[in-house]
Amino acid sequence: MKNSTDQVLEALFQALADRTRLRLLNLMAGGEVCVCFFIEVLDVPQPKISRHLAYLRSAGLVSARREAKWAHYTITPPEEPPARAVFDAVMKAMRDDREMQRDRAALERACCSPRAPELLRRAPKPVIARR
Repeated sequence: MKNSTDQVLEALFQALADRTRLRLLNLMAGGEVCVCFFIEVLDVPQPKISRHLAYLRSAGLVSARREAKWAHYTITPPEEPPARAVFDAVMKAMRDDREMQRDRAALERACCSPRAPELLRRAPKPVIARR
């Protein structure tokens, strides 16, 4: 029988085993991000983004906040010390990854560009999975 730390670590490793989910976490490393910016930066369809965000939510790694029709996501790091150590190491390693650096730069351009309000207007309504 698995103890709770084993279960937390297993869920964490499964959540971190996908490149798209890693890229989403990387973009949230600087704070809260709206789904519309994930779509813009990662150039991935909204349903795929929503599916991966739902997976991260079910693993307890992100939380969502609704504002009108928009969902904004933020990281909620694991509380268990072994899981937190793994999570922190992965987040640190992503800071040095070139693709992750490009993604963060693209997010900064998208969020701060004159087009940002246009992105918010044309973005599809996010689909949020319920726990």
